Amino acid sequence: MLQEDQIVSQTTNPLPGPAAGHLPGPAGPPSQQPAAAPRLLRQRRRRPGLIALSAALIAAGGLSGAVLYASSGHRTSVVVVARDVPIGAQITAADLTEAQIALDPAVKAVKGAGEKKLIGQRAAVDLKAGSLLAPSQVTRKTLVGPGEQLVGVSVKPNQLPATPLVPGQKVLVVSTPDPNAASDSGGKSASDDAPPQTLTATVVKVGTPQTGTGTVTVDVAVPSGDGPALASRVATGDVALIVASRDGN
Repeated sequence: MLQEDQIVSQTTNPLPGPAAGHLPGPAGPPSQQPAAAPRLLRQRRRRPGLIALSAALIAAGGLSGAVLYASSGHRTSVVVVARDVPIGAQITAADLTEAQIALDPAVKAVKGAGEKKLIGQRAAVDLKAGSLLAPSQVTRKTLVGPGEQLVGVSVKPNQLPATPLVPGQKVLVVSTPDPNAASDSGGKSASDDAPPQTLTATVVKVGTPQTGTGTVTVDVAVPSGDGPALASRVATGDVALIVASRDGN
């Protein structure tokens, strides 16, 4: 009976073995089989660096694009003074030019489209070449204000300062002694001890010197009450012009 039970047990519980249809592998311990190189692991270790490099390149490209857009896309056409223009002078097309700049909204400048409207107006202040033109620096008003008269004063070169006069400049019209006036016994004019008569005026225009004599006619604005008297003094030729201080004192 014992032998029959052993036979039945071996028949119903076979020993484990290779599955049907599969051949057993080569004999030997598993440690002797070659291991595959971890190529996939090395590639994964390189990816963070590549991602960081790509992000840096994208950021640099975005920054350069922003700088280019700010430098070119936000430029405004403005009016720039092409050459010096003295106060009171009439503005011509040659006095102005245009420039493209990145303009801050806080800066008040005349836009390029308004350049033609400035032609014929006058400089309210001294305009310097290369500076932006602000709306407050030009005016339509003339230098002959209400209650003033325009008088032409003809003077010789020795009756003028060597420094050229410009429109808007304050001058003093000085009455000079008449050399033909009667003198007292001491050889002095009766008016030698009295201070010369002066009249404050504003230069409106300076004429071109005459050929040969160099005489220049300077148009000046004076109060209406002084206009006739100044014209009479100018007719004698006994006048001279001197430059007053900037505030007219």
